[in-house]
Amino acid sequence: MRSIFRPLRCLHTPNALIPRRNVLAPSCYYSSHAADSSSSSSSSHQKWSHPPHTATVTDDEIADLTNKHQHPLSLADLVKHGRPPLSAEALFSSANFTLSLLPIRLAHRIQALRNLPFIVVSNPNISKIYHNYVHSLSTLLPWKHRTIANLDAEIRFTSVLAELVQTHQDTIPILAKGFLECRRYISPQEVTRFLDTHLRTRIGTRLIAEQHIALHYSSLPHFDPSASPTPCPEHPSYIGVIDTALSPSAVVDSCAGFVADICELKYGVRPHWVIDGEPDTTFASVPMHLEYIVTELLKNAFRATVENGRNREPVVVTIAPEPPDMGPPRLTLGAPAADKGAFKSDAIKPLDDNAPGVTIRIRDRGGGIAPEVLPNIWSYSFTTFSEEDEDEIPGTSHGGTSKDALGIISAAGGGGSSIAGLGYGLPLSRAYAEYFGGGISVQSLYGWGTDVYLRLKGVGKIDDKMSGKSV
Repeated sequence: MRSIFRPLRCLHTPNALIPRRNVLAPSCYYSSHAADSSSSSSSSHQKWSHPPHTATVTDDEIADLTNKHQHPLSLADLVKHGRPPLSAEALFSSANFTLSLLPIRLAHRIQALRNLPFIVVSNPNISKIYHNYVHSLSTLLPWKHRTIANLDAEIRFTSVLAELVQTHQDTIPILAKGFLECRRYISPQEVTRFLDTHLRTRIGTRLIAEQHIALHYSSLPHFDPSASPTPCPEHPSYIGVIDTALSPSAVVDSCAGFVADICELKYGVRPHWVIDGEPDTTFASVPMHLEYIVTELLKNAFRATVENGRNREPVVVTIAPEPPDMGPPRLTLGAPAADKGAFKSDAIKPLDDNAPGVTIRIRDRGGGIAPEVLPNIWSYSFTTFSEEDEDEIPGTSHGGTSKDALGIISAAGGGGSSIAGLGYGLPLSRAYAEYFGGGISVQSLYGWGTDVYLRLKGVGKIDDKMSGKSV
C-alpha cells in the first residue's frame, strides 16, 4: 500500500516562451497522456472507470473558473471534518471539499501570471511557474464533475494532491529569481503587489492540499502517518497539519536555538533570549507557519543585537494570550472513528482554557531601525545587509545584481542558511500572519531597539462530541 501514496515526480517541460496572454500553446497542455484524454473525451465522465491523468486546459476553462467565487479559507474549514482517524465518509467529505477549492485557486493564479507584462512572463523562471500551475490544473480538471465516493478514487486523488504539492515546492525562490532577472521591466511596487497576493493564495492552496493528505494518512482506511509525503504528525492534539494544542513558547525555544546556532557560526557569539508573559499558553494553529514567522523575526532581532554589541542583553519574547471570546459560533467535531495508532480517543486532552488567539512580542536592544529604512521594510525588493555580508549569501555577486531581498529568496533554493540578507523575512512573515486574520507590526526606537508584535488568531473554541467538552 505504501508505494501507492508516493508523490509522483513532476513532469518536466522546457522553459519555452509562452504565447500572448489568454492563448495557451500546445506545450501548456501537459497532455503526456493524450491517448487517455482523447479516448475519454468521446464518452461521458460517468463512464470512466477512473479519470484520465490530465485534461486539456483551455481558455474557456480558465475563464469559467476565475469567474467563480474563491472561498476565503479559515482554520475552521480545515478541522470541520473531525479528529483523525476519520471514517471513510468523513474522508470523502474532506476530499470533495478540497476538490471544490483547488481548481478555482489555480485558475486565479494562472490568470494573475497572464496579467503580468508579456516580457516578464516570457522569462524562463516565471514561465516555469506558469507551466507548473497549468499542469497542476490539468491534473485536477478530470475530477471537476466527479464526486469522490469510494476509497479507490480517494487514493488516486490524494496522489494527485501529493504531486501538486511537490510540483510547487520551490515556487517562491524560482519566482524571485525570475523577477530579479526582469527588474528592468517591472517596478518594485508591482513585484511587491503581485507577490503579496500570490503568496497569500499559495499559503491557502498548499495548506488545503497538505491538510487532506495528512487526514488521508492518519485515517482508518490508510492509517500510516510515516508514509505521508507531506507533514503528518502522529500526535493526538493534531487534526491534519493543525495543532489544537500549539505551544508558542515551545516554538520560540526551538526556533531561537536554531537561529542562535547560526549566529554562533557566523559571529562567534551566541545571543540569549528570555520568554515571559504566559509561557504555558496553547492555542490552535498551524505549527509550520508559526515556526517560519518566529524564525525570521528572531533572525532580525539576534543579528541586530550582536552587530550592535548588545549580545549580553537578552532578546525578550513575551507571550500574551487573548481572553476567551464567547461571541463566535462554536465548531463541533465528530468523534474519532476508532482507537487506532497514536490517534487514540483516550489520548485526546480537552483544552478547556484554550485561548482563541495569541500576541507575541519580540523585543531587542539592537539599536532600532533607521528612519530612512523603516518605510521600506515591507518591500520584497529591499534588504539591509551590508557589503561585508555579501560573501556569506549564496547566489550574490559583487556586481550588485543580486543584492536585494529577491536575490536572497532566489538563492534560498540552494539551501543557504546565512544570518545576513534578511529583508525578505518581514513581508513573507506578514503574509503568513495575515492569512488567518493575524498581523505583524513594528515599533522602532531608533538608537535603542525594536519591538515586533506578532498577532495570531486561532481556530477558536472547538466542541468535541466524544468528550462533550470544549477544545
